[in-house]
Amino acid sequence: MWDRLLTDCHVATMEPAPGNPLGIIENGAIGIQDGRIVRVGTRTDLAGNRAREVLPLGGAWVTPGLIDCHTHLIFGGNRADEHAMRRAGASYQEIAEAGGGIASTVKRTREASEPELLASAAMRLDALMKGGVTTIEIKSGYGLDLEGELRLLRCAKALAASEAVRIVPTLLALHALPAEWKDRRIGYVSMVIDELLPAVADEQLAETVDAFCEDMAFSSDEVERLFKAAHARGFRVKLHAEQLSNQNGAALASKYNALSADHLEHLDEHGAAAMAEAGTVAVLLPGAFYALQEERKPPVQLLRDHKVPIAVATDCNPGTSPLLSPTLAMNMACTLFGLTPEEALAGMTINGAKALGIEEEIGTVAVGKAADLCVWRLESLAELGYWIGLPGPERRIYAGDDT
Repeated sequence: MWDRLLTDCHVATMEPAPGNPLGIIENGAIGIQDGRIVRVGTRTDLAGNRAREVLPLGGAWVTPGLIDCHTHLIFGGNRADEHAMRRAGASYQEIAEAGGGIASTVKRTREASEPELLASAAMRLDALMKGGVTTIEIKSGYGLDLEGELRLLRCAKALAASEAVRIVPTLLALHALPAEWKDRRIGYVSMVIDELLPAVADEQLAETVDAFCEDMAFSSDEVERLFKAAHARGFRVKLHAEQLSNQNGAALASKYNALSADHLEHLDEHGAAAMAEAGTVAVLLPGAFYALQEERKPPVQLLRDHKVPIAVATDCNPGTSPLLSPTLAMNMACTLFGLTPEEALAGMTINGAKALGIEEEIGTVAVGKAADLCVWRLESLAELGYWIGLPGPERRIYAGDDT
């Protein structure tokens, strides 16, 4: 006898079939046992199976739980003042040079206590969970010293233990050069490689390493030093690439079989081809594009032409994407970047899972996978990329249970 049987629903399995790109099963049913999917098919296919709880969904749509594969969720303070500066015409780089940007968040984060960091992050996490998120990546990057970065990753681990959500932590120590290392760039990168990477590995605080490759952040040579060391220690890598300029970061990331290259507004043909060959996912972040009032869009058609998987994420952070709605991220991906509603949904399900390297566990409604699901009261799935400010799902199911 199964734990639960969901019936009378339409299921977007996200496992494509000829003529059925979302793998839709009309009048479907889903069997759940021990937090995993044990059967999925039509209601007729599953007729006769018994469950402790049979839950008719009244014709609702069921999708995989949403996956937010790029966030900077844990930080101190906020940067609402920079919003006003941008409205007055200041650029991202000008704000950073004036002492704002990442540096200001690093200062506030270092000043905050661990309970304060956890409390503020939990509020943001709650909003994303209510929006349908069942898996979220959380990057460090606002500590920028040995203990500060470890503290943020430990906070992510603590959130994972207390909340009904799957958390994937990522080390992002090459996010910005901290002020105390201003004249010692080589020394900072060496500290990250020689001290921080081993400490993270020893405590098993993260399995993935990220960096920000940009003129105002870290060079491709510095990033490659990190990636070589990360690979040697068994970490997988990803990269903030081609957001403000073309640093050939996507090609560099692909050279190290990166899980993803993220932002990509300045991606070129060479980078797209390299990503396709390596199987690197393109993570598009429309919240940052919107908040920064950028004009150059990611080359979506180039990604399509090269068959690069496209993921979508909120990039939730205090400065350039204070976005707490996964459905709004999908709407922005459609409205601002030209994704189809089907691409946007794939971007926050199966392709989001690929961007985190856990597509064998989540991202589709399939036998053997975690029963992380969203139940939506919609006429059609196109509404997920259509409504502006759509509330979250009617029912959010994590590991088989309502949350």
